[in-house]
Amino acid sequence: MQEIVCGVDEAGRGPIAGPVTAAAVILTKDFPLHILNDSKQMTPGKREKAACIIKQLAMDWSTGWAWPEEIEKLNIHFATLLAMSRAINDLRVKPHRILIDGLFVPVVNIRCLAIKKGDTSVHEIMAASIIAKTARDEWMTMYSRIKPEYEFHIHKGYPTKRHRMLVKEFGMTPIHRKSFKITFPG
Repeated sequence: MQEIVCGVDEAGRGPIAGPVTAAAVILTKDFPLHILNDSKQMTPGKREKAACIIKQLAMDWSTGWAWPEEIEKLNIHFATLLAMSRAINDLRVKPHRILIDGLFVPVVNIRCLAIKKGDTSVHEIMAASIIAKTARDEWMTMYSRIKPEYEFHIHKGYPTKRHRMLVKEFGMTPIHRKSFKITFPG
């Protein structure tokens, strides 16, 4: 029997607004690996195309979320681990081993290994990186319809100069991470 390996990565640790999103992905033996890369190294269009292929061809995939209230209560580190455990627990296929991008692993009942910069070297983690990033970006774009003046569809909650100017002008929304230090442009 072939060992089932799951890759896990997150998106959204650095923004000052929105959830942190994790994804867990199990690839098939014949998955087209050439479409994969670290999501940060891909254009939005290539990420979207790759995400569609991953969702169609992967053995299994899932996402897990930690919301701004949880980030405030737990801190971003523990909220990220919570999102990862939620993604892992939502898988229909139980993996034998989990490879996680970074230095820390969530508490789950499956053997986990943290791999520094795994999103640049491990295909399963690359796939998870793509799913997490596209899912979070889609959520931020949808939220932008509720609060269009914040332009979340453009900066996705990252502390760009424009985003910080908009927060200075309009104040914080319910999805802003109030414990994150926001410096305002001069």
